[in-house]
Amino acid sequence: MNARLPASLLNTAQALTQVSQAWDDDLVKQLSGYIAVPAKSPMFDADWATHGLIDTVVQNAFEWVQAQKVPGLTQEIVRLPGRTPVLFFEVAASTGNTNQAVSDQTVLMYGHLDKQPEFTGWRADLGPWTPKYEDGKLYGRGGADDGYAIYAAITAIQALKTQGAAHPRIVGLVETCEESGSYDLMPYIDLLRKRLGDVGLVICLDSGAGNYDQLWLTSSLRGMASGTLRVEVLTEGVHSGDASGLVPSSFRILRHLLDRLEDSASGRLLPASFHCEVPADRLAQAKATAAILGEELYKRFPWAHADCGGSSSQSMLPTTQDPLQALLARTWTPTLSVTGAEGLPELKNAGNVLRPYTAFKLSLRLPPLIDAASAVAELKTLLEDNAPYQAKVTFEGGAGATGWNAPNTAPWFEQALNQASKDYFGAPCGYIGQGGTIPLMNMLSTGFPRAQMMVCGVLGPKSNAHGPNEFLHVPYAKKLTAAVAQVIAAAATA
Repeated sequence: MNARLPASLLNTAQALTQVSQAWDDDLVKQLSGYIAVPAKSPMFDADWATHGLIDTVVQNAFEWVQAQKVPGLTQEIVRLPGRTPVLFFEVAASTGNTNQAVSDQTVLMYGHLDKQPEFTGWRADLGPWTPKYEDGKLYGRGGADDGYAIYAAITAIQALKTQGAAHPRIVGLVETCEESGSYDLMPYIDLLRKRLGDVGLVICLDSGAGNYDQLWLTSSLRGMASGTLRVEVLTEGVHSGDASGLVPSSFRILRHLLDRLEDSASGRLLPASFHCEVPADRLAQAKATAAILGEELYKRFPWAHADCGGSSSQSMLPTTQDPLQALLARTWTPTLSVTGAEGLPELKNAGNVLRPYTAFKLSLRLPPLIDAASAVAELKTLLEDNAPYQAKVTFEGGAGATGWNAPNTAPWFEQALNQASKDYFGAPCGYIGQGGTIPLMNMLSTGFPRAQMMVCGVLGPKSNAHGPNEFLHVPYAKKLTAAVAQVIAAAATA
């Protein structure tokens, strides 16, 4: 590693040693405690305020930050009536051991402490609320997505303070509504806007990595439109032998409605308004990333295998095996998923009954440049109008979050990212679009149009956020934490 950097930057060997020790001695323990608390996001726990679990993880984080005694750091838990709390912290700008001028812009660090629900399919020795540290991976719900963020952020700042490095003013905003679409966040941003200041760099630790071999910058995020499509044909279930053939199946009608939206053979969404052209710079970055990751872009998923008889089996195939098309398919292509269902009894209780209704929860991922509110409105019209057989069709709970396309990268920021990636990983920074949604990024790009966006995270291959066996790759998290500290140091003179 290069330890002979300008005075404004870090001794990289010392920074990584300090950060690694913090992870080994404390952060894994803190995050194990965090994983054990089922602090599900409000969408999945309507009684979150009564249960108090979100308050628990916020208070635990607050007390841990307080115990670190970071010089010049102040913090508070901010609460608005009826809304999930946020943790806000602030560290004044510092010239450190130098006499150089420091940028008057602010660095904003972001994370969240609410979690996705349990889901099924965990390994027999694992569980969503039972942390387990094994082979450098910390298993359990929420550690990687994204409870580690506040702990990594403070550890990075502490590394700056230890070396007496210059840094700009730093603020932190840790919310507890992200997994529900961040609907509580804007009121807090409005409340805290003056205290946030003139944000010149946003560091969002809630994203992914193409591999564990280099620093990855997220260049785009898909948006999302969601809601529940419900088809009702009867007021109560009836004997299928008596009614089928005369009473249309609610499931068949629902399939017919989805045919308006999606070509089931290819998975392509049919409305042209849900598509957009991939910008030239993003296409060039995708080509470079596809060359780095190759077939790992699709091999990373836990594919099912079909038994072909004897000892042979065939793996399930992706929609494409072309690396570039695979990357674009999960970052710039609209895609429909059914994430839940009602009206369907468990198989063991499924008698010969024509069911009165079927309901699907739909999740539609949108390209970064598509307006989510317009997509939700169009989706409702498309699915509800002219229902087959005049069935009762409703699309309710429609919600959306517009995606995000990163601003042009400033020369100082690109240089800082590459230097940090080379220093801590031995490889240049990679650029990758992500298929998920972080509503905050679009909000911040609108509110702070001049800010550079360091959107990154620990969600690399097989980390499986939202699904079973979610894990945090601790060796990668150590290097990422140190890299974040170095980029903040570089921002001091940007």
